[in-house]
Amino acid sequence: MRKNKTTHFMAGIFIILFVGIFLTLSGRFLYIQATAEIDGVSLKKWADKQRTSTYKLPAERGKIYDNNGMTLAYDQPSYRIFAIVQEAYSDGAEEPRHVKEPRKTAEQLAPLLDMKESDIEKRLQEGIDNDRFQVEFGNKGRQLSLQKKEEIEELELPGIHFKEETVRAYPNGTFASQIIGFAKEMEIEGKEENATTQQLKGVTGIEKEMDKHLRGKDGYIAFQRDKYNKKLLDPKEVVKKNEDGGNIYLTIDQKIQTLLEDTLTQVEKKYEPERISAVVMNPKTGEVIAMGNRPSYNPNNPTDVENWYNDVVSTPFEPGSTMKMFTWAAAIEEGVYNGTEAYKSGQYQPNEKIKPVRDHNGGAGWGPISYNEGFERSSNVAASKLVWEKIGSDKYLEYLKAFQFDQKTNIDLPNEVAGKILYNWPAEKLTTAFGQGTTMTPIQQMKAATAIANNGKMLQPYIIDKLTEADKQKPIKEKQPKVVGEPISKATSKQVLQLLDLAVNGEHATGKNFQLDGYKVGGKTGTAQIPNPDGGYLIGRENYIFSFLGMAPIDNPQLMMYVSVKQPKLGEKKDGSLEMGSDPVAFIFKHVMENGLHYLNIDPDKQKMDNVKHIEIPSVVGKSGEAVAKELTEKGLRVTTTGKGKILKSNVQEGDQVLPNDHIMLITEKPKMPQIIGWSLRDALQLANLLELKTETFGDGYVATQNIKAGVAIKPGDYLGIELEPPNKQKKQE
Repeated sequence: MRKNKTTHFMAGIFIILFVGIFLTLSGRFLYIQATAEIDGVSLKKWADKQRTSTYKLPAERGKIYDNNGMTLAYDQPSYRIFAIVQEAYSDGAEEPRHVKEPRKTAEQLAPLLDMKESDIEKRLQEGIDNDRFQVEFGNKGRQLSLQKKEEIEELELPGIHFKEETVRAYPNGTFASQIIGFAKEMEIEGKEENATTQQLKGVTGIEKEMDKHLRGKDGYIAFQRDKYNKKLLDPKEVVKKNEDGGNIYLTIDQKIQTLLEDTLTQVEKKYEPERISAVVMNPKTGEVIAMGNRPSYNPNNPTDVENWYNDVVSTPFEPGSTMKMFTWAAAIEEGVYNGTEAYKSGQYQPNEKIKPVRDHNGGAGWGPISYNEGFERSSNVAASKLVWEKIGSDKYLEYLKAFQFDQKTNIDLPNEVAGKILYNWPAEKLTTAFGQGTTMTPIQQMKAATAIANNGKMLQPYIIDKLTEADKQKPIKEKQPKVVGEPISKATSKQVLQLLDLAVNGEHATGKNFQLDGYKVGGKTGTAQIPNPDGGYLIGRENYIFSFLGMAPIDNPQLMMYVSVKQPKLGEKKDGSLEMGSDPVAFIFKHVMENGLHYLNIDPDKQKMDNVKHIEIPSVVGKSGEAVAKELTEKGLRVTTTGKGKILKSNVQEGDQVLPNDHIMLITEKPKMPQIIGWSLRDALQLANLLELKTETFGDGYVATQNIKAGVAIKPGDYLGIELEPPNKQKKQE
């Protein structure tokens, strides 16, 4: 009886327990059926997600162009290789669709992927052993070119597939890289639920500064599929279109930037300096035409980069004597300057508490000289006396702020750093007058110098010309010259230009090394001391930042350039004399300015041609090319005709006054390509413009090769590739 009672009791317990479990499970099932949710997760959405494949429709990142429409940065397709190793993927297929023979596949892929056979076979076998669907091949299997992809496809290897990806391409390599910057694939937060988060994002330069405009918005395509990723008969496909990024046109000119890059590279190889910086501007607008630094980097492969910064805008330093043009400008504007007034050069000490200021010749000076000659000789004493005795240190500080040396230029580049006016103690006020103590960037100096070159009106530097939408030419935003101050008057600017002329072309000029053959240059040299971490300044003839800020033609500057070279390794010249710190600076300035002025068709100084007999051009259009060529040749001109027949156009017009030996180009009916080997870049581009050819140049100097042979018939739109070399390259090679 006791046993039956216990049995019945336990049976009752179990019945109650099972009924409770049943009711709980039934209730749970009914709840799930009614709500279609588990722990707040919609089963319908979860199921849809599990059987839905989503692929992004990548937006194309906007392109970056120079001011002539030359592409500087664009999206380039590349390919990633992967292998499907799951045998079930081949079910029902006539031919295998998975990797059936890992060893044979590895053997054929290895030379094309530059990988070891054993590494490839190991990856494939591990995928098979672990029942993976697919495997990849690491960095060697990414960013493959279309050519490489096609070579692999020709092998017809089962299971080998490709996925298209996008990489950012910079066709000119180390070209304005610290301006353009670079972009790489990074995680981007997306607002759309199904949008991918991987996208190209700007890291440095314009790519970073204008990332939002360039980036665009990815789209996506989603559809339902089976376990083998095949679309269902009713895939419920959803498509959201992508929106490509906008384009950017820069103010830099590809031809002048190329001249600058090549010249910087030559100086870097020869002198091995710590740093080089250079910038070319239009002083009438504030447009940056070229800008470069060394060390630099290749944005296509930014590894082992020595210097990420664009030193022109990001690295302030003590400018040295280039500062003197602003000191003299302040004195002239204040009405206290008398250029013919004499002062005693050599050494200056306002009182016993202030350390003496010495001229750069060891304090020996040049005896009593005028302030004009003091500028010509770059006298520190003259600059100090002007601030202390003529202008007044407080008033001079007002001019420093009027030139905006205490603030950024707000150029449209990232990571700009403003210099600092060091002006607390009397000694600092004196040294600031000739460029020591106070720091500033090259772009700050260029901005201030626009006031001297532009009748007193100071312009904001800018490097973005316009913004456009994708595949549209009409700008949505276009930059215009912007006057940001007027620190000096027009009369003062003219007088300072005369002093800059004197500092290059005068009898005692420190800037004689910067004279050009065809243009009259004005400017100011600088030799800035480098602070020693242990105190004071470094010593030694190489331990300086040598610089020059110049403009031409000096009567009405159309082009302005700043160059600085830090700690070059100086040797001996061919005549046995020692190289000077200004030599590498002058090489850069002269090469870029001379070619740049010619390329921009800026007329040489008329003053240098007053004593030369001019030749007047007769009517040429519509006349016989042979007859006109003969007539002009007899007058002492160099003439190039593009064939026989009547002349359709020329690089000169009736009544033009030209010089003996000037190059005249006559475009005739049914033109043929002339021989242009040995021509200057300017002449070659002028001819290409007359013939309406699409032109691309490589190198710098004079034409060494041309892709269209002489005598070949040409038509508008034909491509002309020109390779240039310095005139003495062959001699150096020999």
